[in-house]
Order: sequence, then C-alpha cells, then structure tokens
Amino acid sequence: MKILKFIVIVSIMMLGQAYGQNSKTKLNKKEKNMETSNNQDHYTFKLSDNVTRENVTFKNRYGITLAGDLYLPKNRGKETLSALVISGPFGAVKEQSSGLYAQIMAERGFATLAFDPSYTGESGGMPRNVASPDINTEDFGAAVDYLGLQKFVNRERIGIIGICGMAGMALNAVAVDKRVKAVATTSMYDMTRVMSKGYNDSMTLEQRTAGLEQMSEQRWKDAENGTPAAGPRVLPAKLVGGEPQFVVDYFNYYCTPRGFHPNSVNSNGSWLVTNPLSFMNMPLLSYIKEISPRPMLLIAGENAHSRYFSEDIYKMAAEPKELIIIPDAVHVDLYDKVDVIPFDKLEAFFKKNLI
Repeated sequence: MKILKFIVIVSIMMLGQAYGQNSKTKLNKKEKNMETSNNQDHYTFKLSDNVTRENVTFKNRYGITLAGDLYLPKNRGKETLSALVISGPFGAVKEQSSGLYAQIMAERGFATLAFDPSYTGESGGMPRNVASPDINTEDFGAAVDYLGLQKFVNRERIGIIGICGMAGMALNAVAVDKRVKAVATTSMYDMTRVMSKGYNDSMTLEQRTAGLEQMSEQRWKDAENGTPAAGPRVLPAKLVGGEPQFVVDYFNYYCTPRGFHPNSVNSNGSWLVTNPLSFMNMPLLSYIKEISPRPMLLIAGENAHSRYFSEDIYKMAAEPKELIIIPDAVHVDLYDKVDVIPFDKLEAFFKKNLI
C-alpha cells in the first residue's frame, strides 16, 4: 500500500512499520504469555519499598480524562514537596519508562506523576491510538493542574521530564505554561519534525505532497466506513534479520519481557493510518526560546539515532540550558537502564532549579 510506504518516510518514529505486520496479526504463544504475565503484574518494574503509588485521574482542557500514577516518598513528613510531571516515550504507557522515572525520582524526595497521554493506555479519548501535538501538549498542562491542587505539593516548585517523543510535547508545554519552573528531556524526539520532514530532514517536497494526498484520500475511506483505519503493527511480531539497528533496539525493549505491556501501542498495537496528519503542519518547537529564563536539561545517548534532535534544540534554545551526552548509550538505554540514566544529575538539576 502506498500509504504505508509514506508513513515509513514521514515517521521513522513509527518504529519500523515497514518491517511490521497488520495490527490484526495474532499473537504467538510467547507474546500471549507476556500479555498474561503483564496483565497480572501491570508494571515493567517492581514497586519500590520506599515509595507509595496511587492510581489517579484528572481532566485536560478538552475534557478528556487522563489516567496517571502518583508516586510519593514514604515518611515524607509534613513539608510540601517539589513535584515532577513525567510522560513518554511516544506510544508507551505509564507502566513502562515514565513510571520507572517517576518511582526513582520519588525515592529521591519528589512527588511525581506519570501519565498516559490522551487516546492511549488507560486515558480517555476516542478513537484510540491517535496522537496530537496540541492535545498531548495540553496533557502535560493538565498534569500540572492536578499536582498544583494537592496539599502536599508546593505549586511553585513543579518541573517536567519528557522521554523520547513525548519530550517534544514536554518542551512545547513548558514554553507556554509559565507555572513550570524547569524541564528535562531524555532521548528527545521532535515528532512534528520527523513526521513532516523525515528522519534527518530527508523528505522531499514531492514525497511530502504525495503522502498528504494519500492520507487525504484515506479520510474519505474512513468517513465512508465510519471508523478510522489502523495502520500496520508498530513493531514486527518477530525479528527476521536485516532490520535497522534502531528497530532491533525498540523490539528488545517493547516486545520482550524487559518492557512489554499490553496497553502500549509500541508493544502490540498500531497507530491510525492518518495519525501523522496534524503533525505534518504544526511545528511543536517554534517558541523554544520562550522556555528561558527557566532552565532546560537535554540528555541523549552518544550512539542514539535520535541524538541530533537534542543537539539541535540545544543550539536553538536560550540560556540557561545544558546538554549531556551519555557515552556509548543508544536511544532505548535511557528508557530503563538505571545504571545509564543519570538520575543523580536529574535529582541535582531539579533540586537546584525548583525554587
């Protein structure tokens, strides 16, 4: 299908769809076992003895109910806490990387909220498995709303951590939401840039035009059918050899017991065919300089295929800003490898700047 070829061109972050199968592909025995296991356990990491975790819900400005996990340090005393909103990667859920970050930062004394973006995971919104640069930016603001209403949170000391594709939305949210005092990203992706221009800005005008024409035609089909069509499975059901290394890395996180979760689009789902439409014409980071004078910390792996996004944002942003390149790390290392993710730096950054 031409439309599927286009999605591969406009969004390398669709995680190698060209190597995938239709979203209706049946799970093999190993995948069914992983799904059963994670439905019982729910999380890809063990709950720390040093924190509490509570399922919470809150609404964004568009009336969509978001689902989150609130992590608090045990024995926190009576003083109000600095707080962090955390989400990502793009297509992941709070039981994966963002929840792990939230737990570890709660162990270090912060109130933290990891949430599922609109239309994914346990959050509301129909149809399912669609994203929006505007609505997903708003999701961060709604999480700030929620934290600022909690008596145990100092609403003057709220920061944001964005991971992977949700990091672009996190930066966009901080630019517009002056309540947020500091922001950090890891393995950042600018989803509007990669969908509208291709990986490393390699998309030609002819390719962009052809793709938009194909997706525009798809809208007629969706309208006629009364439901939007799902694209191919985000990641292949199994590796067959010859896949790009970034696909192998994503597979080894999302499709193995290391990071699999049944609610994650990236683990066993698919985005809608027309999902790139709003990302094609709405650049996220036009106002990146307006994050200043609030501090920004960008963290990327030395060998990450996404490294250039963080480096380019660093060049664009105003001071104060800092870019950290983690030696030998690839993109997904910053999802869950606690010996690679610089949590000491994140702790010091937010304790210094949430004042």
